[in-house]
Amino acid sequence: MAAKSWNRTDFPYNEDMSKARKKLLIVDGYNALRSGSRYMHLRDNPDYTDDVLNKSREALLNDTIAYMGHDFEEGIIVYDGGANELSAGSDERIGAVRVVFTAAGVSADKVIEKFAHDARARGWEVLVVTSDSGIQDTVFGGGVDRMSAEGFSREAEHMVRESRLDAAPHTVEKRTLEGRIDPVMAEKLKALRDSL
Repeated sequence: MAAKSWNRTDFPYNEDMSKARKKLLIVDGYNALRSGSRYMHLRDNPDYTDDVLNKSREALLNDTIAYMGHDFEEGIIVYDGGANELSAGSDERIGAVRVVFTAAGVSADKVIEKFAHDARARGWEVLVVTSDSGIQDTVFGGGVDRMSAEGFSREAEHMVRESRLDAAPHTVEKRTLEGRIDPVMAEKLKALRDSL
């Protein structure tokens, strides 16, 4: 019996499938702010002129947008308002990021799990940023990738540092011998050269 020769069409994998797959980033908001070292200075050093919590949320939003870059089509930051009996919940879109505050009695954990599950059901790749072991265990079992809040914090810090390096103009200084020696010694050497 002759061996079957395989070609690309015999495999169920389609190259276009990987390119077309959309990606969603979900961030457990308060967990990231509490567990990420990048946000520690914002919450530990209040200046009493601005709302520290809003500054922290703004920093997390900016980091989420930067992290999304060209890899993620959508981002969602979920803040837990479940313990706040006055929270009516809100959902606001800022660019490609949805900022969700859960309503009273609704935990961020459940909302994150639902977003992750729904996105996976639509065939999206999902990354959840949280250090909450309950969420990590639940979403990981559903085929969702996860990243710790501290890991996200470090990645965001690295991206900011890299962007500063990219943005800063770099000029190369011409390093000559004359520029590196004492000016008095340079004059003596010039005088010696001229006397020869």
